[in-house]
Amino acid sequence: MSKLIQRHWTADGSGFTRKERLGCDYDAYVPDPLLERSFNFEGEVAATVAQAEAAILQLNENATTLLNTEALARILLRAEAVASSRIEGLVVGVRRLLHEQVNREMGEKSTDVTAAEIISNIDAMSMAVDSVRAGDTITLDQILQFHERLLEGTRLSRHGGQLRQVQNWIGGTEYNPCAAEYVPPPAELVRELMGDLIAFSSDDVLSPVAQASIAHAQFETIHPFVDGNGRTGRALIHMILRRRGLAERVLTPVSLILATWSKAYVNGLDGYRYHGSPDSKAAHDGINAWVSQFSIACVRACKDATSFEIQAKAFEDEWREKVGKVRANSATDLLLKALPGAPVVSVAGAAKLIGRTFPAANNAISSLVEAGILKQITVGSRNRAYEAPDIIAAFIGFERELSSPAGDTGVSPPSRKVPPRTQ
Repeated sequence: MSKLIQRHWTADGSGFTRKERLGCDYDAYVPDPLLERSFNFEGEVAATVAQAEAAILQLNENATTLLNTEALARILLRAEAVASSRIEGLVVGVRRLLHEQVNREMGEKSTDVTAAEIISNIDAMSMAVDSVRAGDTITLDQILQFHERLLEGTRLSRHGGQLRQVQNWIGGTEYNPCAAEYVPPPAELVRELMGDLIAFSSDDVLSPVAQASIAHAQFETIHPFVDGNGRTGRALIHMILRRRGLAERVLTPVSLILATWSKAYVNGLDGYRYHGSPDSKAAHDGINAWVSQFSIACVRACKDATSFEIQAKAFEDEWREKVGKVRANSATDLLLKALPGAPVVSVAGAAKLIGRTFPAANNAISSLVEAGILKQITVGSRNRAYEAPDIIAAFIGFERELSSPAGDTGVSPPSRKVPPRTQ
C-alpha cells in the first residue's frame, strides 16, 4: 500500500534565509511495487493505448519507404534527447547544437557547457536504445550505464551511475525539503524499488505503451539519482518500446510533446501518486489518466514525426534535381541520403558517415556546395564544416510546431520557449 513516511530534516546551517537554515518534519512518498500487480484500463484508455501502438508501428514501418532509415533514426533520436533536456531547463538552438557536435568530432575542447551536456544526453540515449533488442531483458546495469554517460563531464559526474544515498526532493529550496512540492522515497528504499521496477520493465504482461508509461511514472516517483532523473526516466520509455519490438528502427519523439504539455505532464505524474491501496478508486483514476495522456502524446509525436519525414524527403528529391544524375551508391548518392540526419558535417565526418574515403567525401561535398545544397561554415576556432540550411530550417519549424498545443504556432502560440525561425 502506497504511503507517506514522516522524516525529520536536521538543519546544517546552510542557506541564505532563516527558513532555509531551519530543520523540519517532512513526508516522503513510497509507491506500491509494480510487479505482479493488476492494472485495469477503461475502454477509452485501452483504445487510446492501441491507437498509440499502431502509430508507433506505422512510423517504424514507414521509415523504410521514405527517408534513409539511419538518417531518420538520427533525426528523431536527436530531437528526443534535445526535448528531454529542454524539460530539465537545458535549452540550445538547433544550429548551435549541430555546430558543437561537429566541433567535438574534430577534436576541439568544448566551451559551450549547455550544448556539451545535451550532446552527452544524445550519446547516452543512443547507447541506451542500442543496448536493447526485441525480447531482451532490461537490467539495472543498463540504467546505471546510461546515467553515468549522461553525467560524464558535468559538475555532478561523481554521482553518475550511482543510486542516491541521500534524500532528494522536487521544488521548494535547494537547502531542505521543508517546502518541497514532492519528496521521493527515502534513500534506503531506492534499491528495492528499482529492483521491482526493472523486473516490471522486462515483463510482457501489459501492452508496450501502457508498460512504458507506467514504468516512466514509477521511475520519476522513485527519483533514484541525485540528478538526471527526468532524462534517464524518459530513456527508459524507449528501452521498453525497443525491447517489446514496437520501435525497432526509430524513436518516437514523445518528449517533444511532453515538453509542450509540461503542466499536464507534471499533473499527470502527480495524479499517478495516489495514497492508499492499489485497488482504490484514486489509484485506478490516476493511472488511467496518466496512461491516456502518455498515449495521446505518442500519437501526436508520431503524426508530427511523419510530417517532418515527408518534408525531409521532399528536400532530398529537390537536391537530386539540382545535382542532376547521380550514380547509385556513389559518395554523392550516399551523402544526399544521410544529410537529413546530419545537416552539419566536416569532410572527415562525412567520410565516416557514408563509409567512403576522405577524397570521395570531399568530392561529394564539393558537388553539393556547387549545387547550392551545402554551404561552407566555420565551427569552433578555425574548423571548416558544411551545413544544409534547408534541413536546419525544417527542423527548427518541426520544433516550433511541436511546441504548439495545436501543432501550428499560427493557430496557438508556443507553450514553451522555442527557437526563432531565423536561428
